[in-house]
Amino acid sequence: MAISETMSTRAVEGTERPVPLWAERTARLIPLIGLPVCLWRLPIGFGFTMGADVPPMTWERWANVTYVFALSLLSETFALLCRGLVRPWGEVVPGWVPVLRGRRIPPLLVIVPGTLGGLLFTALLVDWALCTFHVAGFSDVPYVNVWWRLLASTVSGLITLWGPLVLVLTYAYYRRRCRSN
Repeated sequence: MAISETMSTRAVEGTERPVPLWAERTARLIPLIGLPVCLWRLPIGFGFTMGADVPPMTWERWANVTYVFALSLLSETFALLCRGLVRPWGEVVPGWVPVLRGRRIPPLLVIVPGTLGGLLFTALLVDWALCTFHVAGFSDVPYVNVWWRLLASTVSGLITLWGPLVLVLTYAYYRRRCRSN
């Protein structure tokens, strides 16, 4: 094995084949990309407009908080599940799962949802880029100053990386699990 191959792959104990180092790093990055959006949403759930020059939501306070908290929790859960594309528990059912423990997970059972999720979030990226961001400026939501607008665009822009990163990770999973070297 060449030195460059040794440095670019990392043996993750329990995986069928070595995981590329870039894939391991990407899988760790995805939850960190989703975190700013989750943190951005939380004050909005409590009625803070985050610099938007709009009236606060009029739902019941508990409904706002519950909705925003659940959405943030669900987002981070899905982001953390992307780790399964580079970890042994994405290939073999963990031992703590009754009845199924130790069984090999068919690759398509991971590849299909990974691809569909990546395509969904990539479609949101295209929608954000074409409809919200506009090539020459920011969204049409009025903000009290340019700094709030810049922060909102940065936080929103980060989450658009999620879809393409999931697609790339899913392809790396496919190459490791379905293609012979």
